Amino acid sequence: MPKFTSQPASPDFTGFVEVRGAREHNLKNVDLKIPRDALVVFTGVSGSGKSSLAFGTLYAEAQRRYLESVSPYARRLFHQMAVPEVDAIEGLPPAVALQQQRGTPTTRSSVGSVTTLSNLVRMLYSRAGDYPAGQGIIYAEAFSPNTPEGACPTCHGLGRIYEVTERSMVPDDSLTIRERAIAAWPQAWGGQNQRDILVTLGYDVDRPWRELPQKDRDWILFTEEQPVVPVYPGYSPAETQRALKRREPPNYMGTFSSAKRHVLHTFATTHSPLMKKRALQYMLSTECPLCQGKRLRPESLSVKFAGLDIAELSHLPLKRFADLLRPYADGTHTGRKKHDAAHPEQVIVAQRIAADLVARLAVLLDLGLGYLSLERSTPTLSPGELQRLRLATQLYSNLFGVVYVLDEPSAGLHPSDTEALLAALASLKQSGNSLFVVEHNLDVIRQADWLVDVGPAAGEQGGEVLYSGSPAGLANVSASQTRRYLFGEEKPPTRPPRTPSGWLRLAGVTRNNLNELAIAFPLGVLTTVTGVSGSGKSSLVSQVLVELVAEHLGQTIEADDEQEGDELARAAPIATGGQIVSGMENIKRLVRVDQKPIGRTPRSNMATYTGLFDHVRKLFAATKMAKARRYDAGRFSFNVAKGRCENCQGEGFVMVELLFLPSVYAPCPVCHGARYNAKTLEVTYQEKNIAEVLGMTVDVAWKFFAAEPTVQRALTVLREVGLGYLRLGQPATELSGGEAQRIKLATELQRTQRGTSVYVLDEPTTGLHPSDVEKLMAQLDGLVEAGNTVIVVEHDMRVVAGSDWVIDMGPGAGDEGGQVVAADAPAKVARSKASRTAPYLARFLGNDSK
Repeated sequence: MPKFTSQPASPDFTGFVEVRGAREHNLKNVDLKIPRDALVVFTGVSGSGKSSLAFGTLYAEAQRRYLESVSPYARRLFHQMAVPEVDAIEGLPPAVALQQQRGTPTTRSSVGSVTTLSNLVRMLYSRAGDYPAGQGIIYAEAFSPNTPEGACPTCHGLGRIYEVTERSMVPDDSLTIRERAIAAWPQAWGGQNQRDILVTLGYDVDRPWRELPQKDRDWILFTEEQPVVPVYPGYSPAETQRALKRREPPNYMGTFSSAKRHVLHTFATTHSPLMKKRALQYMLSTECPLCQGKRLRPESLSVKFAGLDIAELSHLPLKRFADLLRPYADGTHTGRKKHDAAHPEQVIVAQRIAADLVARLAVLLDLGLGYLSLERSTPTLSPGELQRLRLATQLYSNLFGVVYVLDEPSAGLHPSDTEALLAALASLKQSGNSLFVVEHNLDVIRQADWLVDVGPAAGEQGGEVLYSGSPAGLANVSASQTRRYLFGEEKPPTRPPRTPSGWLRLAGVTRNNLNELAIAFPLGVLTTVTGVSGSGKSSLVSQVLVELVAEHLGQTIEADDEQEGDELARAAPIATGGQIVSGMENIKRLVRVDQKPIGRTPRSNMATYTGLFDHVRKLFAATKMAKARRYDAGRFSFNVAKGRCENCQGEGFVMVELLFLPSVYAPCPVCHGARYNAKTLEVTYQEKNIAEVLGMTVDVAWKFFAAEPTVQRALTVLREVGLGYLRLGQPATELSGGEAQRIKLATELQRTQRGTSVYVLDEPTTGLHPSDVEKLMAQLDGLVEAGNTVIVVEHDMRVVAGSDWVIDMGPGAGDEGGQVVAADAPAKVARSKASRTAPYLARFLGNDSK
């Protein structure tokens, strides 16, 4: 066991937080002393226990203490974390957590609402806006599309109206009703039922749709009537009419529902994302004719400030918005002398609100977010952008004596933006606050006043504090993996760039800040796309490139899950601007390896997602006992009634509802968390039952299944992408975005490589320690060596330096970006004068050549 090293307490610190006996997740009874009013950085390999210490223990305990001072009624309004497994924590101030979670995705949540800037802007328009002659004052809430006072009456504040038409519901009018001409009706029995009802009602279901009278077509598609009629399934139309005349008892009474009614009712009431998606394909969306997509009622849009209505102002990049407000804030605006003389109170109000807005915007601009607009919806932001927005709000709030717990604040940041972040953190510290930061970025780690290194490895091999003290002291801790990178001991291998096997050329690329861009991606090599945050990297790679290649190959790309929750509030579907000029002849497949969850419930896990569990269940089904009992592989699934514990339905736990406190999840009293029934657990493979196998980490399972090549191959790949510490049955809901992405990559790597695929990864190093980045690079190189093309959006200079080709976007962010600044081998891009990436890449390559 590595010896824990601690630095003597420095007299510079005002006080310390002391932790005794922390056992959250994999922490091994950790004792720790860390300073307050300092930047404390928690480091260590992915899965070592850093977050369990910073968030699961320190923040969870600070929140628990705060909530104990709040009334039980108010407590229900908080998302309460579980009570941490720890003996004692002393000297802990109140804490604010700034994590990378997106929260509940809704397109009605925006940059303006997250930062509360929108409230001030509405007040500005209400109190200091230019009203048309004769119009009375409008209150601030009438400038929000999310309120009854402000929402456009035609589109209810959505900006778009949705309707169903004959064309949308009947795509092929040469078909008969019996041949499913009405595509919008339900499939299977539901649709058959409606057709049988129409036969009873006397409609001709065997004539092509286009030949039916318009009056009949309109009634079938649009009527609000719901007649209940006798149904005779299996009868021909003539037999049905005879049965009606004879008053023959029907099989059942059926209720008719028009196609429009079915689509709108399904969309409004279904809880299934799939059903919602199906209904949506028959609904046409057009811009609202009353508000022209601006979402507000005409009275609100008639009020102007600086010549713009509130919707136009909210579309400006924050940088331009700040420039527009500055003359009002400092009193130098001279636009309306006559009006201002008559309304001096408006001048004062405008100056006060503008000054407040300019001060708040300055913080956002300092954090490199000047390219965003107020109305940009939060589901379209990266987790890093969202975290910086929350950080900006805290910087402006000027709290004192608080602990800020941050989760990788440098995620998604270009090195130049990381400098702005460090300045922001320094100003929080100077205000008398403590900063506890979980981080992998070496530039941030170097700025720490105090380092806590957790390890030595991940999962069960981690959970110990290797070092706690000033950064310089880590140099003496041989067990630390962070030490090797922090002090420049570990040099990434250098090799000459590989030669492309061809080029994929795109032209006319237009999306967000990209305008008529022509670009070429080399094939058969590893390309990194770099550039400051907001320069257009993701628009180019994760959007346009992916969409064009997928369309060419006939592949469907799943829509962003983030927007599932608020289908109608989405903006209009964006047409992909651009086309592929050449280079598709050798590309047979596109693989997008993103950071979306591998499942939304605890029933989905790594073993099920990778297909590994199918092989394991077959091994159990092939044992002597299973054969004797006639158990098939399905018996060993916790999702199937015959094998699972019926008390907890295979969940492994039961929820105990406590009115004013967070619900408690307790292990199931019947299966004790095993998820299976007793009979299933009697079957063992190499003396382990199925629940015990699911409880193994990848590393342990790799040794256990040494004699099973198929299972071991899958486990080997999971280890190679740095996931050896995860349990096979770890629920999908417990995995980070980076872990989900690496599981997807491992699943891909198990497949036979044909050498004709394009792999697209957006910031795969998020959440990775430098030692894990090396493992990732080895896997990406393996894909390239097999003849595939790998394109990565990335800020990590280790990855950029190790690639064959670099495309640097910029030069700035938002409307100052969207251009290709440099495209060449890493060493040449490092010498580019126009590139903001070049100095950081040059420094990295220069360090390596010493």
